[in-house]
Parts: sequence; C-alpha cells; structure tokens
Amino acid sequence: MPAIITDQYRILNAETFIDSFVGIGTTGNNNYYSFLGHPNPKNVDVKNYGASDWGNPVPNPVDAFDQENFYYDSMLFLKKITSNDVRRVVPRLDWQTGTIYEMYRNNYSSTNRTPQTKSTTLYGSNYFVLNSEFNLYLCINNGSNPDNPNGQKSLFEPTHTNTVPQEAGNGSDGYLWKYLYTISPSDIVKFVTTAYIPLPKEWGDATNSNIKDAAVDGKIETVVIKNGGSGYSIDDSGTVSSTGTISGIPITGDGTGGTVSININSGVVESIEGVVGGTGYTYASVRFESGTFGGKTLIVGSGAEFEVVIPPKGGHGADIYRELGGFRVMLYSKYDNNVDDVPDYVVGNDFSRVGLVKNPLQFGGTDLLNNTTATNLSALKLKPDASSGLTTSNVSYSPNTLITQTVGVGSTAVGYVASWNPDTGILKYYQPVGFSTLSEYSYKKLDFVGLNTAITGGSPENLVVDTTFNDKSSTVVGGRNVSLGQTFNLGKASPDVKKYSGEIIYIDNRAPVTRTSSQKEEVKIVIEF
Repeated sequence: MPAIITDQYRILNAETFIDSFVGIGTTGNNNYYSFLGHPNPKNVDVKNYGASDWGNPVPNPVDAFDQENFYYDSMLFLKKITSNDVRRVVPRLDWQTGTIYEMYRNNYSSTNRTPQTKSTTLYGSNYFVLNSEFNLYLCINNGSNPDNPNGQKSLFEPTHTNTVPQEAGNGSDGYLWKYLYTISPSDIVKFVTTAYIPLPKEWGDATNSNIKDAAVDGKIETVVIKNGGSGYSIDDSGTVSSTGTISGIPITGDGTGGTVSININSGVVESIEGVVGGTGYTYASVRFESGTFGGKTLIVGSGAEFEVVIPPKGGHGADIYRELGGFRVMLYSKYDNNVDDVPDYVVGNDFSRVGLVKNPLQFGGTDLLNNTTATNLSALKLKPDASSGLTTSNVSYSPNTLITQTVGVGSTAVGYVASWNPDTGILKYYQPVGFSTLSEYSYKKLDFVGLNTAITGGSPENLVVDTTFNDKSSTVVGGRNVSLGQTFNLGKASPDVKKYSGEIIYIDNRAPVTRTSSQKEEVKIVIEF
C-alpha cells in the first residue's frame, strides 16, 4: 500500500536526539563524545588501516561492524558534547536585494512545487531569510499578484522586531515579513556556518516568549490575489464607482472573524489593503460576492480569484521547529589549549577522522564515561638507561614511529608513537589491530607493560620504562607541577576509555591535519534526520 514517512517524523527524531543529551558532570541516559583520530592515514604497513593515496581522494567511511573496531583502534582523544553544544539548524539564507523569495504556504507538494526552488515541500523552499543583524524573518507575502504570480524581487531588508508581520522599507516590493528570533552571540560563535544557522535552544523562553505568545491558532496573515477579474464597482451611499476600497469582506471557512479590505481600480481587483486574521482557520476562502460590507455595497463583476494562506498549526511563531523544518541537528566541539583539557590531547601528530560515539564506558569498568575530555591512548613514562648519561629532552620519538618492547620470551609488544613529550618523558601510543596479522610479531597484538625494559624507536638511543613512576598523575617540569591526565602505575597508564565500548554513530574522513600546541579545532557535525 502507498505510504510515506512525513517530515514531522524527522522533526520528532531530531527533538528526541536533542533531548537525549546531558550536562557536564551530571548523570543521564546518554553521554555523547566527539573524537579525533586516525593519525598517519597513508600508512599501509599494517592491514586495514590506511591508504597510500589518502587525501587524493579521501576515502568514504564504511558502515560495518568490522570497520567499527578499526575506528576505535585509531581513536586519539575525545570531548564531551553537552546540551549546550547541540542545536537544531536550518539552511542559511542571507537576505539579498533583488532576490525573489518564496512565501510560506501550507500546500506545497509534488503536484504543487515551490515556484523558485521547484521543491516538493515547504522545507525545501527559500521562505525565510537571515538579515545582517542575525534576525530571522519568515516571508508571509512575496508580492505575488496576477502580474507576478511567483513573487517579486525583494528590495528592502527586513529589520523590525515587532510581533506582527510588517513591510520592509517603503513596502513597494510587496513583501510582508514576520520576525521570529535573533541568534544569540554565543550561538553565532558555535553554530553559525556559511551553510547553516541555529534555531533557538528553547522556544518560548525569555528571549523569544513574546513571539510565541503572540501566535494565534488559525489566524490568517495574508491573502493573495490570483486573478483581478473585471466589472467590479462600489456603491458608497448612492455614489457608484469602479475605483475605491471596500472593507469587511468576509473570510469564510472553519474559523471565525476573518475579513479583508480590497482595493478596486477601474473595475479590477488591484490589491489587498489589509487583513483581519480571525482565528481557527484550517481552510478558508474570500466570499467576494454582492452585499454590504463596512457601510459600502459591493457590485460584483466576474473572474476575481483569491488564495487565503493558512498558517501552521498554532499560528505563525507557535512552533519554530515545525514552522522552519528543524530536522537537522548540529553538534559542536572545540579542542583548544585549555589547561584542564590539554593533557588528554595529542600534539605534533595529525588526524584524519572526526567521529561521534554514544555512551563509551570508563576503562576497566561498566560505568559510562562522564569526563569533559578523555584519551583513548595508553601511555608510558620513560627515562634514560642508568648508563646512558642522557636526559629525556635529548631523545626523540617521532610521531608515528614504530616502537617495540620485549614483554616475554618470544613476545613483543608493538605500536606507533601518537605523541612524545621530552619534558615530561610521556610517550602515548596507538596499536592498530592489523599488527596481529604480521608474522614478525607472532601474529599477536600485545600491549606494552610496566617493565624496566627498552622502548625501541628512540633517537639517538632508546629509553626504558620508569617503573618507579607509580600511582602518579602529574610530574614536575622546571619546578612546575604538570598534570598528565592519566594515572601511572609502574610507568604505564591505561586509557580513559574502555576499548570498543559505546556506539559509533558518525564518521567523517578528511585530509590529514597536523595539530600543534597552539592549535584549536572547532568541529561542527550536522546530522540530518
């Protein structure tokens, strides 16, 4: 049987997703984290990791259970996304002079496409605009008339913030704009892009309650003349004229109280002078027939046609998410050099993947991870061998260098350098699962351990694990206590995240980006339902 899933279902899914977020430091049903990962994406030495031509082009992510494990293996660090970091968003349509905008109508469909964008739905049309002050306006009327059935060019930028629809400039372009809301400065920083703008976090709060409270269910805001007809005249106290204005023409339908004032010029319906919207309309028409209205008598001609535009449920401004199509959600993360976050981040290496994971667990347990930031990397505290005469600052472990450690007879741990800090002596590493396919490592992926043995890959020589660094999460550098973000025992620290826990719900591969100590990344993910 023919069936559809409506856009309102998509809006409901976006709302449900938004409501599933919790704040920092609180417990809840769901915790979401963005993550950066996949360093050295051109590495093809281990199976199922990189591609020699990564970046030319960037390969498409693959949605499969086996790939999910690979995504975890190259995950570097994570940042929690709270309810303040998510917004429903809509396409950004900046007001520009000379553009013909579409007007709100409730009857766009596959058989009645939007005149400018040829969309089959309202939400695919350009029926709202953002002005230069980050105010958003709904186009109630675009100057449509019998000579311009698809609307006219907009000539004046809307700037008012009244609760009722209003013309812009001198109104000669025929446009009628409904002010809806202003994007806050903080939301501009987080959620405004060249492609999208945010909807308010809460509709009806102190910043926009006047607009929501002014909405009237079923109130008619505009009537469009489809055909001016001919032969119409007005009898005003015995004086008959084919030119004039008659008010109080009733709007009939399932609502009440709606009327229009109509200008007639030389017997032709020329314009709508004003609309009294009434209430409760879900369908309506103009009853333009003989009768006395507003103290004047209408003498009818023939051919005049009108379109009464029905507002959305609750009236214009009642539900911003339904009215503007809030079925996209933007998630925002900022990876900066905040002193509390830096210990979990990797610098000096690149990343080529951005992702989103839901409900990862704390390492070694069953509780949800609930940190502001987290690392997915194990770490080693290294020191020179007693006979070396060097310090850690004299030794380098270059990013993505292969490192090994003998962890038993015939057993070797192997990994890659994620980052090396010569001041603290902390080496973070990652271990792609592909190591288990290599014969030289006995087809095993063994982890590094807290043994006072060498970690190969150093230059000019290798360092050893400092097993005296025990039950510590900070170290002293230059007389200053430096947080390490992880607790070390016998010179080794586990990651914050339990490997393979949670659900990866978004992956974005990209060309590699190298991180520096002063670098900041703003990640903006848009999910469309």
